[in-house]
Amino acid sequence: MGSCFVIMGFGEKTDFQSNPQRVLNLNRTYEDIIKPVVKEAGHTCVRADEIIHSTVIDKPMYDNLLSADLVIADLSTANVNAVYELGVRHALRPQRTIVLAENNFSFPFDLNHLSILKYEHLGKEIGFTEVMRVREKLKEKITTLMDSPEPDSPVFLFIPSLQAASLPKTPAMVAAAGPPAPSSEPTDREQKSFAELLVSFRAAKDEVKEADDWALPLALLKRLKTMQPDDPYILQQLALATYKFQQPDATTSLVNAKNILSALTPRTSSDAETVGLWGAIHKRLWDATQNREDLDESVKAYARGYYIRTDYYNGINYAFVLDVRASRSEGDEALVDRLLARRVRKDVLKICDHLLPGASGAGEPKHDGPGVSGDELFWIGATKVEALFGLGRRDEAGSLKAEIVEKERQRLIKAGRDSNAVKWMEDTLNKQLSALGELLPP
Repeated sequence: MGSCFVIMGFGEKTDFQSNPQRVLNLNRTYEDIIKPVVKEAGHTCVRADEIIHSTVIDKPMYDNLLSADLVIADLSTANVNAVYELGVRHALRPQRTIVLAENNFSFPFDLNHLSILKYEHLGKEIGFTEVMRVREKLKEKITTLMDSPEPDSPVFLFIPSLQAASLPKTPAMVAAAGPPAPSSEPTDREQKSFAELLVSFRAAKDEVKEADDWALPLALLKRLKTMQPDDPYILQQLALATYKFQQPDATTSLVNAKNILSALTPRTSSDAETVGLWGAIHKRLWDATQNREDLDESVKAYARGYYIRTDYYNGINYAFVLDVRASRSEGDEALVDRLLARRVRKDVLKICDHLLPGASGAGEPKHDGPGVSGDELFWIGATKVEALFGLGRRDEAGSLKAEIVEKERQRLIKAGRDSNAVKWMEDTLNKQLSALGELLPP
């Protein structure tokens, strides 16, 4: 049995090369394609976030780049860390490196001399037919490379006199290391890998109902940040959990969240998730302080997030803060904001209709849009309710609200979960509609 180390991003990452930009769930690539094929080929399979370690990932990452019998690198979303680590592997080992990438991948550096296995990613999922096709291609590559002495590293191909790196333990190194450290029980932090903590965080986040419930997700995120201090997903979630927890008070928590998110340069970022969170923080700061600068910053952030991704979340919030600003303005400025809010809501209706289930079955998208499932269907429906309400179609909004609440209740019952959980979702929607009703002209 050999060892395989996988180089790639994890979780949801924005693909800036798509037009319009998409968010790809890279875990689907790993769990549906790479890991099953590697295990079927008889090798262990590990991704960086699955390595058990107590601090930063650098040391075990470099160890695996050198020692792994096989390395698979997925460069989708032009992940600069993955590209760098691929370069390190090519400099260390002449053989047994496979490169994958989503169809939209391109990179300024000349990678045309590499053999890249391309695949189509749909965003949240990868189609079954495509999964099976790429699995077969990857299996062929693994079988071929494991039995081939030919270099696939361009470094060793063009500089054939190079020797592969190794780390032999000389007597001097052994002596310098001294006697082995006394054994001790590993701490809880050392026992849990990054992946395990991430799973724990997501489970804890799913159980959140009130502000105080964010204490556990926040604690887990702080541990995750010690392992991956610069990861955008962790910083985004940490900012979210910080202001949702509302400690020591709501305003201070928003300022703290703003400082956390500033590390991702949200004013210039092209990551719609970062920009959307920046808009949410400033929207809440406006509510708390009535500082006009926060309101204007929220409008700009939601606008950029919406036009980057053309998504329902940024879109419906963009329309809302436009109406907030219109209610604080006069004349042409107020008129322009109200007209733009209506236009955005009309577009949001189309986005929601595209994402909501079609006649083919629950959770399946119309046309070729990304699949959605679980409570996301409720929030897409809630967004459509708000858009209809904001456009003056209140009877339609009321009927749809009753429908999506009942569907969510039945979904929870079918899943064996507490159906009362839908109440806080309905209350959240009602609160938003009430706030919007106060902003709109009679």
